[in-house]
Amino acid sequence: MIFRVHPFLMGLLLMLPFRLVAQSTQLITSARTVDSANNRKPTAKQAFVADKGLTTEAATTAVEAKVAAHLLPLFGERSKSTEQIEHDIRFLSDCDQNFASRQEASQFFAARGWDYINDGQLDTAAYRFNLAYLLNEKNADVYWGLGVVCYQQEKLPDAIRMLKKGLAYADTNTVLMTDLATVEIKFFQQSKNPQLLTDAENILNQAIALDPANATAYIEMSLLFYTKGEYEKAWEALHKARAIDLSVVDLAFLGDLLTKMPDPKGFFKR
Repeated sequence: MIFRVHPFLMGLLLMLPFRLVAQSTQLITSARTVDSANNRKPTAKQAFVADKGLTTEAATTAVEAKVAAHLLPLFGERSKSTEQIEHDIRFLSDCDQNFASRQEASQFFAARGWDYINDGQLDTAAYRFNLAYLLNEKNADVYWGLGVVCYQQEKLPDAIRMLKKGLAYADTNTVLMTDLATVEIKFFQQSKNPQLLTDAENILNQAIALDPANATAYIEMSLLFYTKGEYEKAWEALHKARAIDLSVVDLAFLGDLLTKMPDPKGFFKR
């Protein structure tokens, strides 16, 4: 597929890092940076607690090996054995001695979870988010991070469920909203459940209402309309995204859209 854009933009288009909407296995938060408080280096004691979690994990392998509950979102959301409960108590006690609060400790372990996602160590990331969950069940980053882990593991229903849980604690977070809509659109391509597109459209409208400069929300809206066969609306949303941030425009998706319908504005040409 060959298409043309205005000449003065051609050089810029070739240099920008385009986000592959249809083919990417990462959400926009996969390369997410935590805030400076969460990203600071741990104290020696805090690092010890983090490492001790792995040591304790190895010591309880006999208990958890069969089900690997510590690697499942929210520990598999199942009843725990006496040994697992004792492990949790020891872990919480260690954190109480080494952090100012459990909320701070939860943020610390969630930050480590994002680090492990960026390193591609999804199981370790899931365990860190689970530890963050033990410390603070209302930490939206727990569910957001677990949702990203599930998404990268191609467990889309679990990803949607986790991201919705996160949104319940961060209902104005437009990046989280956009991530949830992204997963719902992708899962629709597998399940063909129209309710997914309805939910995704509602979520994206909320995200755009809260942040009209959210270019990624517009590009996801364009993909949603493309999926529904509403190509004129897809172009409208794409141009809104392009006007805000050209780098979010995906060349592969743009080519697909041009195949279905020429650009009404004449900005992009085949």
